[in-house]
Amino acid sequence: MSFSESDLAAVSWDGDAVGYVDQRLLPHEVRRERARTVDEIEAAIQTLAVRGAPAIGVFGAYGVALLRDALASDDAFAQAAARVRNARPTAVNLAWAVDRVLGSSDMLAEAKAIHREQIAMDAAIADAGLELIPKNAKILTHCNTGPIATAGGGTALGVIIHAARAGKKPHVFVDETRPLLQGGRLTYFELAQAGVEATLQVDGAAAIAMQRKGIDLVIVGADRIARNGDTANKIGTYGLAVLAAHHGIPFFVAAPRTTFDFSIADGSAIHIEERKAEEVTSFGPTAVAMKDARVYNPAFDVTPGHLVTAFITEYGVIRPPYAESIPALADRPAWRVLA
Repeated sequence: MSFSESDLAAVSWDGDAVGYVDQRLLPHEVRRERARTVDEIEAAIQTLAVRGAPAIGVFGAYGVALLRDALASDDAFAQAAARVRNARPTAVNLAWAVDRVLGSSDMLAEAKAIHREQIAMDAAIADAGLELIPKNAKILTHCNTGPIATAGGGTALGVIIHAARAGKKPHVFVDETRPLLQGGRLTYFELAQAGVEATLQVDGAAAIAMQRKGIDLVIVGADRIARNGDTANKIGTYGLAVLAAHHGIPFFVAAPRTTFDFSIADGSAIHIEERKAEEVTSFGPTAVAMKDARVYNPAFDVTPGHLVTAFITEYGVIRPPYAESIPALADRPAWRVLA
């Protein structure tokens, strides 16, 4: 079944609410929801109803603009904005977008500008990455980085879909991505919607896929990137980078400039969220482990920069040495799209 772009719009401004598609229900149900209060905005981000670093940045920007009109008290608004900003600490886009809106005299106009810019940045990322995709490439990807994750055209998945539309006929091996199966539920769904051939696999199959299925490259997104190229992304990404290095396979990260945190020297400064044990001890409503099982459930890991072949950004492909090329990215003019 195919859906319209409006059906699947990750985030939208609805006038009296911030609209979004509840990603937790995909692919079996497409349901649009509306967040009106700080509780609803915060919950949508924390429960992963809205997820993907760029998408929660856009969502948070709209949310703060909405709350400014809804809350007459400056103190109440400041507290509400702080809750939105801190709803998920690993992804840098959320704090960046909230801070940008807070610094504007017209918060709604700024939020709309952030959304327009995200769409334009994703298109530029797709163009920049096209040269890296060989014809008939077998590509491995992890987590979800399509339009649902960015409120635009997607980062890593945007590159892949753009390559498919350019006639390169990629075949994508999709990690299901534990613990919430964003790859299985969202990435495979988005590739099917775009008409791109794909094969779904468990995360643990990545090594044998590289060994026996002729994987040509790995491309993933990111939630935060340090000045030296250390990259925080969905748990399992670090392992993929190690496997890619072992097999001599290029490992690319597609992300906008807003995902680079120029304030931190390396990945040791990136806070890693840990999620509920139930996401590991249960599979949906069904318990699969002992009730009192001790669980380590980090939502992200950090891939060392030396394992990243290149970063694909709206400013082009960024290559090593990252100690020079990433700080140079910080000096580029801010990406702006006119109304």
